[in-house]
Amino acid sequence: MEWQPDEQGLQQVLQLLKDSQSPNTVTQRAVQQKLEQLNQFPDFNNYLIFVLTRLKTEDEPTRSLSGLILKNNVKAHYQNFPPAVADFIKQECLNNIGDPSPLIRATIGILITTIASKGELQTWPELLPQLCNLLNSEDYNTCEGSFGALQKICEDSSELLDSDALNRPLNIMIPKFLQFFKHCSPKIRSHAIACVNQFIIGRAQALMDNIDTFIESLFALAADEDSEVRKNVCRALVMLLEVRIDRLIPHMHSIIQYMLQRTQDPDENVALEACEFWLTLAEQPICKEMLSGHLVQLIPILVNGMKYSEIDIILLKGDVEEDEAVPDSDQDIKPRFHKSRTVTLQHEGGEGEEGEDIEEDDDDDDDTLSDWNLRKCSAAALDVLANVFRDDLLPHLLPLLKGLLFHPDWVIKESGILVLGAIAEGCMQGMVPYLPELIPHLIQCLCDKKALVRSIACWTLSRYAHWVVSQPPDSYLKPLMTELLKRILDSNKRVQEAACSAFATLEEEACTELVPYLSFILDTLVFAFGKYQHKNLLILYDAIGTLADSVGHHLNQPEYIQKLMPPLIAKWNELKDEDKDLFPLLECLSSVATALQSGFLPYCEPVYQRCVTLVQKTLAQAMMYNQHPDQYEAPDKDFMIVALDLLSGLAEGLGGHVEQLVARSNIMTLLFQCMQDTMPEVRQSSFALLGDLTKACFLHVKPCIAEFMPILGLNLNPEFISVCNNATWAIGEISMQMGTGVKQQTGSCPGAEMQPYVGMVLPHLVEIINRPNTPKTLLENTAITIGRLGFVCPQEVAPQLQHFIRPWCTSLRNIRDNEEKDSAFRGICVMIGVNPAGVVQDFIFFCDAVASWVNPKDDLRDMFYKILHGFKDQVGEENWQQFSEQFPPLLKERLSACYGV
Repeated sequence: MEWQPDEQGLQQVLQLLKDSQSPNTVTQRAVQQKLEQLNQFPDFNNYLIFVLTRLKTEDEPTRSLSGLILKNNVKAHYQNFPPAVADFIKQECLNNIGDPSPLIRATIGILITTIASKGELQTWPELLPQLCNLLNSEDYNTCEGSFGALQKICEDSSELLDSDALNRPLNIMIPKFLQFFKHCSPKIRSHAIACVNQFIIGRAQALMDNIDTFIESLFALAADEDSEVRKNVCRALVMLLEVRIDRLIPHMHSIIQYMLQRTQDPDENVALEACEFWLTLAEQPICKEMLSGHLVQLIPILVNGMKYSEIDIILLKGDVEEDEAVPDSDQDIKPRFHKSRTVTLQHEGGEGEEGEDIEEDDDDDDDTLSDWNLRKCSAAALDVLANVFRDDLLPHLLPLLKGLLFHPDWVIKESGILVLGAIAEGCMQGMVPYLPELIPHLIQCLCDKKALVRSIACWTLSRYAHWVVSQPPDSYLKPLMTELLKRILDSNKRVQEAACSAFATLEEEACTELVPYLSFILDTLVFAFGKYQHKNLLILYDAIGTLADSVGHHLNQPEYIQKLMPPLIAKWNELKDEDKDLFPLLECLSSVATALQSGFLPYCEPVYQRCVTLVQKTLAQAMMYNQHPDQYEAPDKDFMIVALDLLSGLAEGLGGHVEQLVARSNIMTLLFQCMQDTMPEVRQSSFALLGDLTKACFLHVKPCIAEFMPILGLNLNPEFISVCNNATWAIGEISMQMGTGVKQQTGSCPGAEMQPYVGMVLPHLVEIINRPNTPKTLLENTAITIGRLGFVCPQEVAPQLQHFIRPWCTSLRNIRDNEEKDSAFRGICVMIGVNPAGVVQDFIFFCDAVASWVNPKDDLRDMFYKILHGFKDQVGEENWQQFSEQFPPLLKERLSACYGV
């Protein structure tokens, strides 16, 4: 017997569907409760499918809503549906996939794919064969409905369809889809391509077997009059470029011609898909030879795509020049992510390397239109092509640029400035001769009457900041800085934002060049405090923090502190503990505290106390949540991470002055908990703070060492690189303090107190330094810590010497002379004294590492001298001559000049 609804029950369900379309929140709440009640009845879902598929008298939105409620039920409790209900729903779906209404067909398609993704592709074996059969139907609606459902299944389950689990249905489906590329209905041609497209990136075998037919079929659709079809053709070619470029190369000339046309398609969605082709091609090794003949056509097309469209200008309120008084709405503000502290070393010829994550290049300017659009894609394509072709791009660009940059129409002029910014990285060399003329013109554009021209000029100038800073300051740096500071006080919020970001970039490039202008810079930034709305305040904090990082201790002057600190502290007092705006402010204060050092003392107590409170509150909330997850919310641990990082900044900036603050707080107890947190970023920041406190006030750390060391040992797991890195660094700092501290106090053996802990950490450190593919930063910190442990406990570490000496030497040869390198090399020398045999096999590496020192301290130089001469005397003159023949000439020279060997 087929299931039939009860009339009264049906009326109840229909009433519920009507109510749920009401805007009234009270009604909505009642609907939710009613739904929960009805879900207790197993056949409630039968009513829902019945309304969707059979009740043709009802209006379509009500029927579709019934299907969507059913879809949510399937998602939540399909495993509890009685088999009879599940079968009835599946049968109804397949019988009605050809409903005359496109809305109902689409709803049934969504329902089918939701059931399928619940693991039902395996237990609904007739689904795919039936849908594929229905494609042959004479009835357009049935064919279109089945294709719609298949497209959704292909999107949701592409991997499963290409596996043995289902007996490889693609062997039948793909050839079937390819037949429909020639169908008379554009909607169906479009579905067919979209279905096959799901299997390109995964290189499904069935598609690879039919790859040539697929490519020919795509070419046949090249001139299709339907824009959705053209879009799917472009998308397919872009993906094939990544996956099967070998099959495209023979046709590349015509594909490029086709894509040049499509990038100018009147339908922007098609143009955008086509424009992705140039981005993808630029990543392929053959890009240069394939494209060089076409640049003359491509460059003008990309440049043309970089203009704002009319719709962009409306969305960006391009006609609104002054909006500084308009408050920001919350959705204007993107979530910020705090990057936890990673301890790194200074390298030869450069600053300390950033952590392992490659910094994202904020390449574009109008990020509030965060939708990817033709302008952004064209600019990104020009940027990557500039990096491929370098200055060979310029002959095609320069003739265009002049016309753009001085154009009377602001939209065209603005796009010219964007072009100039996009090529800055790739074509810098070739642009240099033009910069003395262009930079003053761009600085003038900072005063343009259109806000969107002013904001793009900020961005483009920041892309040339490196060159500006390399010239005499009066030529460009001073005028640029003067104008950028005015733009920071612009009456348009987008310009304020662009100017603040550009200024932060300029600060990073100029560093101490800015010192003479500090007073003027601080006046501007402090004035902006009173002027900015919410979103830009967050960027202003960043500009102030970057300034502090760039000029360092030069900021520690009473007049500067007097300007800067009161507004920062006022904001600090204004914000509540649960306000996320604390993140950027804490990051900013951390940079300021590190720069001001003792100058920060008058402000440190309330800042320190609050950080401790933030850590304590977060830990307490985490504990409540772990005990009663149903009653409490999980805390946002970012509060704790940022607070730990600011405490590190205070310890680093204030040094010994932080001692009284630590003495009066329970930070060591809290740190013990943070070091054991489940979240890696919390542990990462705790170990950084532990290391900084060890350096600043070891007397408070020392009583906890017995509890802390085993936890540090457990975290020497290179799976979490930054955690492992910071734990390694902290162990090294602790060994140094344990070693030097004991000597002064008791005169007993310096390593006695560290001895018990060597076994907990050394095996892990030796394993890490020998691992292939370990990131450079981690290798360096590991080497330093092994050296320091060996300095304090040579008897325990030296026996392992031959297991680490080679990677140890190679990882430290590129580090600048500094305290950390000094202590590590002293350790190696002491260990060689204990176990000279451990270094014999790899002595050339030791020689090379010694030669990397520019000027070691005298006593360290003596240690090197003794080891080198001791080795030479040991092996005898003749053997030494043979041995030193292997040295590269530069190494030979340095060793004989510095150490006479």
